[in-house]
Amino acid sequence: MSEVDESTEEQACKLFDRRAVLASLAGLGIGTSVFHRALAQQLTPAVAVTSEMIRQAEWVAGLELAEEDRAVVAGRVQSAMRRFEEMRKVEVGYDLPPALLFNAAPTMQHEDSLDRSTVHANASIIDKPVDDEALAFLSVNELGSLIRTKQISSVELTKLYLDRLHRFDERLKCVVTFTDELALRQAKKADDELAGGKYRGPLHGIPWGAKDLIAYPGYKTTWGATPFKDQNLEVKATVAERLDRAGAVLVAKLSLGALAMGDKWFGGMTRNPWNTEQGSSGSSAGSASAVAAGLVGFALGSETLGSIVSPCRRCGTSGLRPTFGRVSRFGCMTLAWSMDKIGPICRSLEDCAIVFGAIHGHDGRDGTAVNEPFSWPMEGNLSKLRVGYIEKSDESVADRPDLQVLRELGVQLVPIRLPDSLPVWAMTIILNTEASTVFDELNRNNITEGLNTWPNSFRQGAFVSAVEYLRANRLRTLLMKQMEALMSGVDCYVGGDDLAITNLTGHPTAVLPNGFDQKDEVRTPNALTFTGQLFGETKLLAVANAYQQATGFHREHPTQV
Repeated sequence: MSEVDESTEEQACKLFDRRAVLASLAGLGIGTSVFHRALAQQLTPAVAVTSEMIRQAEWVAGLELAEEDRAVVAGRVQSAMRRFEEMRKVEVGYDLPPALLFNAAPTMQHEDSLDRSTVHANASIIDKPVDDEALAFLSVNELGSLIRTKQISSVELTKLYLDRLHRFDERLKCVVTFTDELALRQAKKADDELAGGKYRGPLHGIPWGAKDLIAYPGYKTTWGATPFKDQNLEVKATVAERLDRAGAVLVAKLSLGALAMGDKWFGGMTRNPWNTEQGSSGSSAGSASAVAAGLVGFALGSETLGSIVSPCRRCGTSGLRPTFGRVSRFGCMTLAWSMDKIGPICRSLEDCAIVFGAIHGHDGRDGTAVNEPFSWPMEGNLSKLRVGYIEKSDESVADRPDLQVLRELGVQLVPIRLPDSLPVWAMTIILNTEASTVFDELNRNNITEGLNTWPNSFRQGAFVSAVEYLRANRLRTLLMKQMEALMSGVDCYVGGDDLAITNLTGHPTAVLPNGFDQKDEVRTPNALTFTGQLFGETKLLAVANAYQQATGFHREHPTQV
């Protein structure tokens, strides 16, 4: 017998001994669930997790799985244990708290006197395009100009978008629920108010679409998932309420991948308008698809780990994932309490600034939502802003087109290095664990239909101990400190593989189209991201918008839909 075999046998004996003790204690009625969990935690990644081990441990999570599910969960638990081991290698002091905040008065208004935003849209007047196709792809700012100058009514614009939604949805599968009756009623109100001299601002009369995890009374909020496809939530999400107040017109509830994962929902797969053989990515699948195809003026999406950035990249739209705590999630589906964010998806970043100005701020209903000022456009010159970039050993600044554009805009370019000493992807176990808690009832009742791959993620989460969850959050605190040090030297940075980092730390990101790839007859967009300081959306959007205006890729749109 080899040395490896002897080692394996020794481990198996130890495991048998632990199980024997566990079984004996359980048989005698001795030992709490906490004690049982502690024994289970003695397993190491060197021990292969088997279906039998999962069967014997199911009581820990209160589950009863089918045999085929046990094999899958065994693999997921083995993967999770490797992540635990990665995080255990990081030394932390006893004084380091987890990245969790307890708010004893979560509904208290922070500062009544603080203005949430000062937003001035571009006041230039444009002429109405001669054809509806060109009209449909105008920016929010341009559409607002046409409505303000009464070259088009909100009712006319709403009918145009409703017609396009109904015509193109069969191919794109981006709509869960049409809201025609509500939309026409809101559009008429917008026109009547404008005729009476009441103008609510740059979103007055502009049709928009809501990712279908945003509740609106009178309409289903399905979360894109089969178990909830008939769900009616008779509350109005704060973001929807604020857009109502801004005079915007809700024309559709848009698709999302089931429970905010991917682009597959109970109605099919939402398509990328640039290449309808391809999914639109997710989970804000319908929001990005509808904006890219000119079916709405703008949309709202949400992100926990890429769900605004990813579909915007795929569909060539512009998006803003705001700072965590900037926008209330009240009335929106929870996936992970400490990571969820709501943000705009538009045809330009200037549009994102306009929409963001209407929806951000404390509301007294989401304890994480705070008041911080936002102004648009930014006052001052871009030349005072420091923009970081990740150095590449094989390319100089002169070889990189994005940096050349930024240099011509006059910003100060600063080389940076993203934090790389922590296992950030291992730390995203926080998301699965929180999601497992949110959807614990589905898990315990073995409800799996129409949930994509969530069921096994939920099952994995049920086996994560509180110790490991809090360990990940303590490492999150270290990551936050590292990002704080990095961002003290720049106002924002361009590019970088930072999706896990910034969704854990809560930093805002703007994403925009940046050129195209051509393969045979199919032309698809590329994308670029900018990441800003916490609550630094004004400077972030100023730099990203200047880049966008200089390159102009956002003005192109798909033609094959």
